[in-house]
Amino acid sequence: MSQIHPTALISPSAKIDETAIIGPYCIVGEEVTIGAHTVLHRHVVVTRFTRIGEHNEFYQFASIGEDPQDLKYAGEPTWLEIGDHNTIREACSLHRGTTQDDELTKIGSHNLLMVNTHVAHDCVIGNHNVIANNVGVAGHVNIGDHTIIGGNSGIHQFCTVDDYSLIGGASLILKDVAAFTMVSGNPAKTHGLNVEGMRRKGWSKETINVLRQAYRTIFRSRLTSVQAIEVLRNEMLSEEPKIQLLIDSLEKSSRGVVR
Repeated sequence: MSQIHPTALISPSAKIDETAIIGPYCIVGEEVTIGAHTVLHRHVVVTRFTRIGEHNEFYQFASIGEDPQDLKYAGEPTWLEIGDHNTIREACSLHRGTTQDDELTKIGSHNLLMVNTHVAHDCVIGNHNVIANNVGVAGHVNIGDHTIIGGNSGIHQFCTVDDYSLIGGASLILKDVAAFTMVSGNPAKTHGLNVEGMRRKGWSKETINVLRQAYRTIFRSRLTSVQAIEVLRNEMLSEEPKIQLLIDSLEKSSRGVVR
């Protein structure tokens, strides 16, 4: 049997793994699945239509799987999916998707969401991200892998934050953030590459130098985006495959990238 505190309220339709721990005064609603070794410490609410994986940890007053804050939402069943090994700290709010998108908000694995993070409807968040205190992620935002988002930042709806990027604290993101870049400000501007993050991951000096050259080509030359992409593809991609992430950032952006 799962370890459920006697003060917790559990819907009959909830499916909770026998190794999960549900702490005092938690509420687990209808059509909720909670995987192995996941812990709801205390006063956590998982409203409904939510699938939670294994080895996750939720702290007090987190609101998980609540209805989306969208005036078009009319009570239809939509979903929130959370992967494995995530830490969701106090007072975070993670909302389900809407029928205007894929009916799904999705969070990957190995993420840390610090105190009072808000993830709105239809967001897709990848793996190994750190989202600091009081960050607001608006609807339909896509966040890649291995990003760091500084505290008190806001991300506008439909923006993309690509892999290995870093957003400084109290930043306003109105456009897409390209892979590897370091941005900050209100509105945000680029301030180089996330070199420290690369060093921490053990990337070679050669890789970092090529990415620096690619960054200068995109953001500090007078080339258009199309011209910069051609330079990256023809002159750098064969030397460093990670250049493809930068090319993808430019080619798939519909809002333009932070510069």
